[in-house]
Parts: sequence; structure tokens; C-alpha cells
Amino acid sequence: MEFNTKLLSANSTNDIEAAAELLRAGLPVGLPTETVYGLAANALSPRAVATIFAAKRRPADNPLIVHVTGIAQASTLVTEIPDLAAELMATFWPGPLTLILPKKAKVPDAVTAGRGDVGLRAPAHPAFQAVLQQCGFPLAAPSANPAGQPSPTTAQHVFTELNGIIPVVLDGGPCLVGVESTVLSLTGKMPRLLRPGGVTVEQIQRITGPIQIDAAITTQLDPDVAPAAPGMKYRHYAPQTPIAIFTGTPNQALAYLQRHSGENIGVLGFDDDAETFTNYPFISYGSRHDASAQARQLFAALHQLDSLQADRIIAFAPPTDSGVALAVHNRLNKAAGFNHISVK
Repeated sequence: MEFNTKLLSANSTNDIEAAAELLRAGLPVGLPTETVYGLAANALSPRAVATIFAAKRRPADNPLIVHVTGIAQASTLVTEIPDLAAELMATFWPGPLTLILPKKAKVPDAVTAGRGDVGLRAPAHPAFQAVLQQCGFPLAAPSANPAGQPSPTTAQHVFTELNGIIPVVLDGGPCLVGVESTVLSLTGKMPRLLRPGGVTVEQIQRITGPIQIDAAITTQLDPDVAPAAPGMKYRHYAPQTPIAIFTGTPNQALAYLQRHSGENIGVLGFDDDAETFTNYPFISYGSRHDASAQARQLFAALHQLDSLQADRIIAFAPPTDSGVALAVHNRLNKAAGFNHISVK
């Protein structure tokens, strides 16, 4: 099915109602969240959920996150909400934290890729909450981009990638967090981090105590392993231009570029280093020492990399992997396919 895709305003009551009406009709809609823009559909309708997978060309074994108004709606979708989950919800919802809990049968297997658990979060963006209230049902919503490509942090990103494929994108402005939600599984003996995001490990551990960090956050998941959460298995967030993460200093990178002067190599780096790479295609994603800015700007920068028309890109990761910088490291590693260039 082809659509004449429209950009609607998240500040318009009529446009919010129009988006909700399309969702009630079983169609997918692009919606803003505080993390990235989501491609939403009725989470309780397998047919509606199928439209998400078709629009994104998303592998069927990659589970979706279900967005809810809050703890009351969440409780209708899971077998129980343990005390720890309730405390995390009370602390971080609405906000960028997804909790994985055992699901009730009413949650379709299409949403969870056949798993017996489901990821739930209450988004903080007022427009998404308004649409949820209008619909009256929870919304499955992965990032609103073709599978594998950089996540969208503006409505224009969604429109560019999905024009003609979905009917509407609700424009709520640039996303404030800029990386997807943190995913925490509460289905085992110890909480397990499956994806870092806007809520940090340090913030979570103030409530939970020690947590497990899944190996897929820092290494490539084995192709035979079914992913427990979105973003764990497949190459994600990647532009068409190949990327490798450069682990040396800016001066070492400059020397590397000079040694490879026969290639057209671009650089993804920090504001602080722009003058070092004046003679090379260069895009910044924030200050080296501001991880929140890096998170907000990373996907916009990844969207721009192909415009450099470089043969390949070397990228600088944040100097630390604590706080939200862990999420930035994770997204860069996924975009690069865990490909690193080390210089001694």
C-alpha cells in the first residue's frame, strides 16, 4: 500500500486525533518520543504489528517495545509487576527506560518474536502520551526508520526515509535524549541490561544494586542467538558509507589519514577537533566532554555522513563509557559493525 505521507503537528489537537484515528484503523504512524521517533501501531493487533515489520523491512525475530500510558496500563499486559519493577517505573516513568517482564497471552507473539516476555515503557513526550490516551490501547513502536539505518531524531528524518510507506508523521520537534531507551530485563535472578540508553547504569543501580551487563552491548551477538531486545543482534544505525571506530588520538588520526592520502576518508568526531581535520570531510556530534550532547546529536550526524561522499569514515567514540556515553559507544559500535582501527 502506498500513501501520500503527510507531516502533521504534535501541537495540534486535531492532528493528534487524526493520528489516533489512523492507529485505530490498524495503520502505522510516525510519532515523536523523547528518545527517537517511533513507528507506532496497535500492539494488541497482529495485523497492525505486521505493518511495522513491513514498513521497516525488519527481521521477524527482532522483538518490539510496547509503549503504555503508565503502570496501570502496563499491568494489563504482564503476569505481574514485582516490587522492583514498580519502584523503577515510579522513578523513571514516563521516561527512557524499558522493562522486560513476563507477558500475558493478550500480547501477540508477533510483538515479542515468540518470546514469553515483553518490553514495556511509558514515553515522556506529551504528543505520544496524548495519542496513547486517544487510542485507548498500547502501541508497539520501534524506531521509525528502515531496519539497520540510523534512527530518526526529527520528523524530517522519518519523512525522508518512509515517505509513501506510512500515512502520517507527527512532528514533535527534535528528540531531547537522542538515543533509544535503556532496556532492562527483570525476568532473571538479577536485573540484566540489554541495551544502554537515556537512563544510565549508575541511575538504575541506585535502586537495584548490582546488575548484569549483557555481552551484546559491547560485542557482536552470535548470528544463531535470538535477540532478547531490539538492537542486540543486527547491524543497526549504519549509513551506507562504511564506518570504523578509531581508537587513537586526533593527531594519530591525522597521521593515519595522511598515510592513506589516496583514499577519500571522512571523519566523525567532536567540535573540539574540527580544526585538526580542516582538510578532510568532517562532521561533529558534539563536544568531547558532553555525553548528553553527543547522544542528542549522534543520529543526526550519522544521517549526514553519506552526504560527505567519502569512501569510508573513521569515527571517534567518547573518551569514557560511563553514564549516557555507554549508549553512545554502543550505537557507534553497532553502526560500525564492531569494526575498530587501532593505532599504536
